Amino acid sequence: MKYLKYSLRFVLLSMLILTACADGDDSGLEQEQEEVKTGATFDTSNILAKFEGTGLSYAINGNTVTFTTADLPNHTSPYWDASNPLYEVYNGNNDNWNKNPGSIGAQNIVFTITLNPEEATIKQATSLGPIGISRNGVVFFNQYAAGNSPLAGEINSFDQWLGHPAMTTYHYHIEPTYLTDQFGDDAFLGLLSDGFPVYGPFENGEIITNADLDIYHGHTSVTPDFPNGIYHYHVTSQDPYINGNGYFGTPGNISR
Repeated sequence: MKYLKYSLRFVLLSMLILTACADGDDSGLEQEQEEVKTGATFDTSNILAKFEGTGLSYAINGNTVTFTTADLPNHTSPYWDASNPLYEVYNGNNDNWNKNPGSIGAQNIVFTITLNPEEATIKQATSLGPIGISRNGVVFFNQYAAGNSPLAGEINSFDQWLGHPAMTTYHYHIEPTYLTDQFGDDAFLGLLSDGFPVYGPFENGEIITNADLDIYHGHTSVTPDFPNGIYHYHVTSQDPYINGNGYFGTPGNISR
């Protein structure tokens, strides 16, 4: 069943990466939507306990949290060294899969992120490299490949959990299916550098499409972790996948 689920997702992803689909009925979601108010602030400290991974730690300092991650996935991959217990040959459903030259290696990536995110007056574009951190410590990258080229050229190197390395930095550009398989399609998946959470591709039993989201690939609504509502991003099967036209809030500091 796991591979049937991923097969369907990969087929959809492969179709959508070439042509942007758009039409969708979002009437079921509108009841849960809330208008983003200028100056609205949130408190994300309640979700920090969900972060757990190999070489991952965090410390709260006032209204910020500092994550330090070795960026080591807690799941199998053909990009692990063959001697690692988590090494597994590619067993996904992409017939065109092609392993890239990279491998998984320990990093030292530090994020300092606000616990009280709010909409930024001036929005900033995401850069290549880490833009956020998933709940298992693996970093999120944006929707571009090296040189800001389309991600289409790299899709075929994604492993069975839809991640891959750049050199030795393992990362997710799109839905981290290991996490949605483990925690649910509507689960909290991590934080972007601006402090706003990232959720899976479903909400209230409905699949989320780009038509449901703003240009930053998010919206404000109630979530299981934030019953009063919060602005949050969603992973979708459509470009830009995790984040759209930049951060909705003000990004924190990322060092590596």
